[in-house]
Amino acid sequence: MAKIISQSSSRVKPQVTASHSSPQEASASGRAAIKFRPCIDIHKGKVKQIVGSTLKDLPESSSDSGTELKTNFVSDKPSSWYSELYKQDHLTGGHVIMLGADEESKRTALEALSAWPGGLHMGGGVTCDNAAEYLDAGASHVIVTSFVFREGRLDQDRLDRLVKLVGRQRLVLDLSCRQRDGSYWVVTDRWQRFSDLSLSETSVAQLANSCDEFLVHGVDVEGMQLGIDEKLVELLARCSPIPVTYAGGARTLEDLERVRVAGQGRVDITVGSALDIFGGSLKYQDVVAWHHQQRAEVTITAD
Repeated sequence: MAKIISQSSSRVKPQVTASHSSPQEASASGRAAIKFRPCIDIHKGKVKQIVGSTLKDLPESSSDSGTELKTNFVSDKPSSWYSELYKQDHLTGGHVIMLGADEESKRTALEALSAWPGGLHMGGGVTCDNAAEYLDAGASHVIVTSFVFREGRLDQDRLDRLVKLVGRQRLVLDLSCRQRDGSYWVVTDRWQRFSDLSLSETSVAQLANSCDEFLVHGVDVEGMQLGIDEKLVELLARCSPIPVTYAGGARTLEDLERVRVAGQGRVDITVGSALDIFGGSLKYQDVVAWHHQQRAEVTITAD
């Protein structure tokens, strides 16, 4: 069984953990280092890259092409191949996301976690009933959204129970959002339902008391390789008092730099569909080199 604790208890975190850019990682010129957080998205037992806003609960036999999800890439490699690649390149704090609750996808997710114990976060259908199982399987953190946003509202009781079960140090809240009426609203249930929670300094600071990190997909641009949502990145940098990772739209190394600058070195970045390991044109090894180089440059400057 997983070692589960109350929020008030002390806990030693897994040996492999995700760190956030600290003040020491900023140079006198204001340059700061961020992290590239890799991903493994799983749908119907396969590693895939899809346009997240098209993901819905569809009948297995649906023949209506207008309602089908848009798939950018389907891998012929096992999920463990990606875990081992990220481990080899020392890319901690990435995420495994199940885009569906079927058993085949669960097996594929568990395979990814077991290939790198302590190196990855696990999300997709996480509840109080299965969180401990994923931590047992090797996840350093579990990621949760829909379980604590029930029927479009934050269910504080469910969030408190989850924190008591696993400890806030092993919990990531997914605040993936869409823009409406000039604000960013958290969306749940496969990003199809708007919640009543908008991202603000007050709401984000309050939620930060219940988790270790945030993961935020800019759903309006996610999977489309249209460029990042700089306004959202700026908002996250301004509002979040804890580590936060942005995902959505990144397609070039210049986009990664835009996240670093717009996020003031406080917002990490995930890249999916644009990478060549997922069928895109951006070389994975170039992103890894960028990740290590900009962090090394800041360390040297600080010294």
